[in-house]
Amino acid sequence: MNTLPPIHYTDNYLLNPTNPILVNLIGAGGTGSHMLTALAKINCSLIELGHPGLQVYLYDDDVVTEANMGRQLFAATEVGLHKSVALINRVNRFFGTNWKAVTKPFQRKIMRNLPMRGRANIYISCVDTVSARFDIAEALSNLDTNNSFDNIKPLYWMDMGNARKSGQVILSTIYRVKQPDSQKYRVVSYLPFITEEFAEQLLAEADNNEPSCSLAEALLKQDLFINPALADLGGSLLWSLFREGMTAYRGFFLNLASFKSEPIAVG
Repeated sequence: MNTLPPIHYTDNYLLNPTNPILVNLIGAGGTGSHMLTALAKINCSLIELGHPGLQVYLYDDDVVTEANMGRQLFAATEVGLHKSVALINRVNRFFGTNWKAVTKPFQRKIMRNLPMRGRANIYISCVDTVSARFDIAEALSNLDTNNSFDNIKPLYWMDMGNARKSGQVILSTIYRVKQPDSQKYRVVSYLPFITEEFAEQLLAEADNNEPSCSLAEALLKQDLFINPALADLGGSLLWSLFREGMTAYRGFFLNLASFKSEPIAVG
């Protein structure tokens, strides 16, 4: 029996890339709007450390409403704009990036027709429904990596989801990531999809993505700080992959009602 502590070593391409790491951020709502800011800070820090940084594509076909202001990172002047366009324009102006907005939902049928230049190394989903998670999982499972160049090879999927005052972040490998030999750790090459490991729990949930008519109504569904809390902790997990080159954890469960966070070990 192997009693060594489990560890997952980051795929080497993320640490020594020839181009900016491609990231597809799926969803520009409560968590997605905050996660984009976290990615911008990671990008800025990576570049300062001599890394090429990130190139982010934000997928969302939804538009900003008055109910989005406050809990999500939108202003009154952005009401009526596509969420992805409003957020990407703001980040590009502030950080000097050239990230892209895609005013379409990220779905399996889109992945079939997605050109090679639209593929990514990291996929981050901040979606509202269980059905969307399963759709993304199937799309990623069917990606062909045999002929993929490193700069478009799919490596990781981070899923972020929440209820009113609780949530979770799950990091998965899209395919097995080659691990170095280690006498200190038990290396873990595969991190399961959320739809694989927690399928029963997900299917038991009822999808409820009906739009809210006001911020007060929206706050009955999701608390004011659950989304930025998930984004900050999720960003920290992603940052550890780049900065430490390894992680002993592949996610966490968060409960703001009790102010508790429970990490999920990689193995």
